[in-house]
Amino acid sequence: QGELVESGGGSVQPGASLRLSCATSGRSFNTYFMAWFRQAPEKEREFVSGIYWNGGPIYYGDSVKGRFTISRDNAKNAVYLQMDRLKPEDTAVYYCAARAAYFVSYSRHDYDYWGQGTQVTVSS
Repeated sequence: QGELVESGGGSVQPGASLRLSCATSGRSFNTYFMAWFRQAPEKEREFVSGIYWNGGPIYYGDSVKGRFTISRDNAKNAVYLQMDRLKPEDTAVYYCAARAAYFVSYSRHDYDYWGQGTQVTVSS
C-alpha cells in the first residue's frame, strides 16, 4: 500500500518562497503521474502542478504559472513544489497526489493516492 507524506508548509509574508516536499513509500510510483493540488476554505480542490516520474511534459495551473516549479528526485522517491512570489490567494492546504496513468488529469477524482496535506498561509 503506497503512502504520500507532504512537508514544508508554513506561514509566510507575501512575496516569500516555500518549498513543499512529497515523500513516497510503500510501493513504487515510477509509473505514476504525480501532482500537487490545493484546497482553500470553502473552495474546490484545485490542480496546481503535475509531473510524470519518468519525464515528459510538466503541467501548471494558470494561477501559478511562472511562480511555482515542480520537480522530482527519483533516487529519493520524492516530488517537490517550489513556490516563489507567494500571494495571499495561494493560502490553502496543499496535497500531493498520485495517479496510475501515463497522462495528466486535472480532476481530483482521477487520483489514486493522497497525502494528508500541508498548510500554506500567506499573510502580511
